[in-house]
Amino acid sequence: MTDALKRLSDEGVAIWLDDLSRKRITSGNLAELIDQQHVVGVTTNPSIFQKAISEGDGYDTQLTELAARRVTVEEAIRMITTADVRDAADILRPVFDRTEGQDGRVSIEVDPRLAHNTTATIAEAKQLAWLVDRPNTLIKIPATEAGLPAITETIGRGISVNVTLIFSLARYRAVMDAYLAGLEKAKAAGLDLSKIHSVASFFVSRVDTEIDKRLDALGTDEAKAARGKAALANARLAYEAYEEVFSSDRWAALDRAQANKQRPLWASTGVKDPAYKATLYVDELVAPNTVNTMPEATLDATADSGRITGDTVRGTYDQARADLEAVEKLGISYDEVVQLLEDEGVEKFEGAWTDLLKSTEAELKRLAPSEG
Repeated sequence: MTDALKRLSDEGVAIWLDDLSRKRITSGNLAELIDQQHVVGVTTNPSIFQKAISEGDGYDTQLTELAARRVTVEEAIRMITTADVRDAADILRPVFDRTEGQDGRVSIEVDPRLAHNTTATIAEAKQLAWLVDRPNTLIKIPATEAGLPAITETIGRGISVNVTLIFSLARYRAVMDAYLAGLEKAKAAGLDLSKIHSVASFFVSRVDTEIDKRLDALGTDEAKAARGKAALANARLAYEAYEEVFSSDRWAALDRAQANKQRPLWASTGVKDPAYKATLYVDELVAPNTVNTMPEATLDATADSGRITGDTVRGTYDQARADLEAVEKLGISYDEVVQLLEDEGVEKFEGAWTDLLKSTEAELKRLAPSEG
């Protein structure tokens, strides 16, 4: 059942699970996915935690203890989420050791309400790294304008980072620049660059969702022919940019200092349109030294019906450019779409965080001990 997943791993694609919950940890399910499904990492986000905590009773014991201590709702959320990340990191520690720190990673996101505040993002990244206190943690920082200098500063302090919410090629280049600048700061400070890792989470399916909607509104034959191509084209051109930056003279100097390349991570790889094959954003984004973080449904679909036929990225760049140009010629602005997606991405995570605050606050009140 896992042949396709093994082939994917053999092609240099690290398989990370885009989900985490206490039940997944305590039931042994995460350990099973690592053992049987070639999962070598975990990513989380505010939406994932909001869903996990609002479903079932897996958090009742900890919530009862937190309620007894009368902690604030924000402190409660950080205690709960960092506990899950710490436990998942411990389960993945053998993978981390075996891959010399490349995989076996668990990502946790800074408070999304800080997405446009550089100073607060840096402080939050330091706090999260301290709270989780595991070497195989990645702190997720959004690739907003304010996030870029926070990435540089956080990397410069030796904290490994998962840069999230990347939609545009221009922003992706800025992210890689921020990473290299951070490594240069770390090197100047005498830190061991071999211990610093990073991935750049380039979002995929949402690009097709937004552009396909606009193509459907046009309704022409040319518009229909362009459906379902923009997201793959965008991601493939991101890989071209990755190859360019990490073969530059600037990178060579850091490479000599034992730095690690910032791997492209394909995020949002579950298809949103039922007309598309469930494994579209897995089968068609196979390239060395990448990560594909999948919801469990996509992981299962890949195990069942994935067609892993080797590298499906390199050698496609001219066609990818043509596919994006075809969309532009139809009057759909690439720049407008990717900015909209970034704005919506931040808003979505802020909304999930607000929902998490509300539901956790209600649970703390329900479980609070009576006075006296």
